[in-house]
Amino acid sequence: MAETALPVPEAGSASKLGIRDWFLRDRWAWFALLLALMAALPPILARYPQMTDYPAHLARWYVMLAHGDNPVIDRYYGFRWAWSGNLGADLLIFPLASLFGIEAGGRIIVIMTPVLTGLSIITVERTLRGRIGVGSLLAMATIWSPSLIMGFLNFNLSLALTLFAFAFWIKSAGKKWRQAVFVPIGLIVWLCHQSGWGVFGVMVFGYEWHRQKKLIPAALATFPLWLPILPTVLAGHQASGSMSYGLNPLWVKWVEWKTAMRDREGYLDIASTILFCALPFIAIAFRKFDGSLGRAAFIMVFLALVVPRHLGGGDYADYRLIGVALMLGSLSIDWRAPNWVMALASLPFLVRIWVTALAWQGTSAEVSAMLRALNNVPRGAKVAYAFEEVVGLWPTPAYGHIGAWATVRRDALVNCHFAIPGVHMLQVKEPGWTWVDPSQRYLIRGSKRVDLSTFAPAKAADFLWYYGERPPVKLPDGAQVLYSTKHSFIARLSHPPAPVVPAAPAAAVAAK
Repeated sequence: MAETALPVPEAGSASKLGIRDWFLRDRWAWFALLLALMAALPPILARYPQMTDYPAHLARWYVMLAHGDNPVIDRYYGFRWAWSGNLGADLLIFPLASLFGIEAGGRIIVIMTPVLTGLSIITVERTLRGRIGVGSLLAMATIWSPSLIMGFLNFNLSLALTLFAFAFWIKSAGKKWRQAVFVPIGLIVWLCHQSGWGVFGVMVFGYEWHRQKKLIPAALATFPLWLPILPTVLAGHQASGSMSYGLNPLWVKWVEWKTAMRDREGYLDIASTILFCALPFIAIAFRKFDGSLGRAAFIMVFLALVVPRHLGGGDYADYRLIGVALMLGSLSIDWRAPNWVMALASLPFLVRIWVTALAWQGTSAEVSAMLRALNNVPRGAKVAYAFEEVVGLWPTPAYGHIGAWATVRRDALVNCHFAIPGVHMLQVKEPGWTWVDPSQRYLIRGSKRVDLSTFAPAKAADFLWYYGERPPVKLPDGAQVLYSTKHSFIARLSHPPAPVVPAAPAAAVAAK
């Protein structure tokens, strides 16, 4: 028999119950809160966050905070502050690093981001329906989407803020001050990440479209959020290639949808994608679909199909929207089901978070062993990092930017930073060192092997640091391995002096 639910408020209105009363009267609210906290299990259990881009972000923050006070860092790197729609974690790290240090501060951001997203999911459903239902329990499984696993921290922080702000938009309906208040709120969401701000606008538009039944009034209702439009448009023209679909865009779109829930286990991830694509249509068939969020979900599907991969200097601008579409599609399911169905709705999250947490724990231990290699690297060295990525392997690669730890731990110049002029705030100043991300990446097919004998960044580096499932077939001449693990090593490089061309005899010169 179904549990007696709280009275459901009218569509678009918030429950009048206080938070304390709500939790006391609704056991599923406590369960949802537990799930939101459990979303932090991967970074809690792993000392080193296993997000692909995380080491590069940590190194950027380190340079940002050390700039002007560290002569070694200042020799190698410049930092050009720019107020842009991509600064969420970059601003948050200031107080956290001052209190806990750079590495602990970065880990706190990684822990708090999925928790905030889970809490914001709960807040949206409570605000819309006055209780927790199947929608929010299902949506928890989309927290650890590829955008978070790859380390798009600014975007995922902005997504959490967007969901909180959307709930506040609903609660403030009819208030005279709403338009004035949401001008700075929209700007704060944009400052965290411009794509999150775009999601916010879509959610407000979809909600107002459902409520008013008219397109133009719904579009005009988003007016308080329009302030960041101009800098967003300008950001798309920062540098060559900062707005493009890339090669084979149709194939890329297909791969992105196929891997929309990509993490560690291919069959589980693909099954999750199929499930979350199908559930909204099943809810529509059974009249359990809430159009106030559903319209935004379908708009996000459309945008994920038409938005270019590279936008405003960021990669996977379209890919990250797929996870948002799946999240909103789940939240659109308006059903306070029997207890056994509610429990079943939480299973996708519980299974996926367990798989992710175990994988992070294992790969973090391997990273810990790899980082011992830096004991052989003097402060201020030049390190060329190389990473083998085999085409077709399913698990999201976690080692693409491990080399950036050399900057954090040894003030090293490394070739795997996000430092494209005109796009990123971090800049490389060292003359002759032109290598940035993705110069570290060897993308090869399974039958091929990495050959490091001609690895360009190694020609100007003091050390070569390598990770790969298989050892390379050849190293640069004179390379001496100093430390190795099962899948990695660090080697000291030897650069022989250029051959000296003997001077012509004086008689020969005189004859000429």
